[in-house]
Amino acid sequence: MAQTAPAPPRGQPRPGGRDRDTRPGPAAAPAVWRELLLIAVFYTGYTLTRLVLVSDGTAPAFRHAEQILRFERFLGIDVELGLNQTLLHLPWLARTANIFYATAHFVITLAVVVWVWRCRPADYRWLRTSLITATAVALLGFWLYPLAPPRFLHAEGFVDPVTALHSLGLYASDASGTLTNQYAAMPSMHAGWALWCGFVVARLASRRWVRVAALLYPATTLFVILSTANHYVLDAVVGMGLIGASLGLAWLAYHRCPARLSGLPGKALTRLRQHQSTAPATSRSSSAA
Repeated sequence: MAQTAPAPPRGQPRPGGRDRDTRPGPAAAPAVWRELLLIAVFYTGYTLTRLVLVSDGTAPAFRHAEQILRFERFLGIDVELGLNQTLLHLPWLARTANIFYATAHFVITLAVVVWVWRCRPADYRWLRTSLITATAVALLGFWLYPLAPPRFLHAEGFVDPVTALHSLGLYASDASGTLTNQYAAMPSMHAGWALWCGFVVARLASRRWVRVAALLYPATTLFVILSTANHYVLDAVVGMGLIGASLGLAWLAYHRCPARLSGLPGKALTRLRQHQSTAPATSRSSSAA
């Protein structure tokens, strides 16, 4: 009877053959409740910045607006007023822009986050981390550098298309205006989140027309936020730069040292268990003394 060599232990390469691919499959997306908790925490932080600003008054926000305009005029990039006046000559486009500004920022961003969570779980963590990191830094900017949007600068010639056309919009009523920080223009997360959505969909989508639409979305958002007098060129640039930097850092963190990141929860639990196991022994020794 011919003898056969025993099977090698699991995980060991077979003699004379190729190693089996033992790499883990795509990581599962985190639990929904944890992601909702993160959203709640950051929305609370956003609300607190509004409360802090109200307690300090709005004068710093208008001083910063004058600084931004002077610097843009020095650079020759102050295109906001021209875009605002052009938009007002096209009422149908202005109304469309108002609705876009009020809805796309939240709806499209949330839709992209859910899509990545459901369909691209292997990429979800680093992309979500990049978005959260940029938003956290932006909250600090809202607090340290409050900035009045151009639509508040009537002496400069800016006109709010929502008020002028009695259109639907994010700040169409006093009640809706109190739900957000209207002086949180620096950096522009409308521009930043739009760039994040465009990058994510263009990178992960399989259909060409979807990728093209994703690339057009940040450009459309940039036109809308400038022409509706809600943001400046500089705060849009800062918002996009912030997203770009956070994407790069998150990618490096999750792709260059993924084992270290994935092992953090396990190490924390191990240390907690060790502490719990040594605590009774310490208390018994102290009581015996």
